[in-house]
Amino acid sequence: MQRYVVGRLLLMLPTLLGVAVLTFVIMRMVPGDIVELRYASGGAGVSQELIDQERALLGLDKPMYAQFVDWMGGIVRLDFGQSLWTGRSVLDEIAVRLELSIELAVLATLLAIALAVPLGVLAAIKQDTWVDYAIRIFSIGGLAMPSFWIGILIVLVLLTVFYWSPPLTFTPFLEDPLANLSQLIWPALAVGYRYAAVAMRMTRSSVLEVMREDYIRTARAKGAGERLVVVRHALRNSLLPVVTVISLEFAFLVGGLVVTEQVFNLNGIGKLLVDAVAHRDYTLIQALVLLLAFVFVFVNFLVDMLYVVLDPRIRYT
Repeated sequence: MQRYVVGRLLLMLPTLLGVAVLTFVIMRMVPGDIVELRYASGGAGVSQELIDQERALLGLDKPMYAQFVDWMGGIVRLDFGQSLWTGRSVLDEIAVRLELSIELAVLATLLAIALAVPLGVLAAIKQDTWVDYAIRIFSIGGLAMPSFWIGILIVLVLLTVFYWSPPLTFTPFLEDPLANLSQLIWPALAVGYRYAAVAMRMTRSSVLEVMREDYIRTARAKGAGERLVVVRHALRNSLLPVVTVISLEFAFLVGGLVVTEQVFNLNGIGKLLVDAVAHRDYTLIQALVLLLAFVFVFVNFLVDMLYVVLDPRIRYT
């Protein structure tokens, strides 16, 4: 087991290196750079000499391989450089927004699990009854409606009925837990509904498949109660695909909620990435893409470890 864990951790390195190379090359292939964008927004004519001086100051005049070597050398030292647009440290720019994005992803995941697992199991047990049909309609609604549209509806209802609007600034959880949760619970609900719809349908399908297995019939033949059969035998063995879906959705939520963040006036990782692309902020884009890639591969690693806990038949050597 130890050998497998170490091997999986080491395999993350070539994956992250490939992401770093692709991101670096693709961004350099996009026409224009941050210097041209900055001076073009001013509307005044700028000499080529001044543009060349600015590029040299930012290190953009070096050959591509030299820029890549400098950047990778900084990563080894855990130094991701400075934002080309704001001049602040890239780590500081990310740290300010990472807390918000992770907390929103965790809240949405907890809400999704609380909805998806019980309702998915109930729909499987009550297959082809009105309960099953109602839950399936509820889940299809979550798949059909975009989370940002649900967020707009939530804001309109809260504004009309309770005269509540999204606050202009983010309140950290440790500073004021009540204010923090009152700000993030609504976007978490909007995102978690769609998240739950996907996991709910997967839970229903997985439980239905497991309920037809021979060991379920054997447990019933031995006189085990239906609740014991479902909870102890069926649910645990049906959770593997559900856990996979939930983990992938969680990784996506960390940086993929750009429009929802705009609706609720949240300045998270997704909005930061879009702004960085718009400004051609190479160092910030590269760091953000690398961060999101790390979240995906690390979450997949944790899920593989969780498989061993859920299914004793799985062993890693």
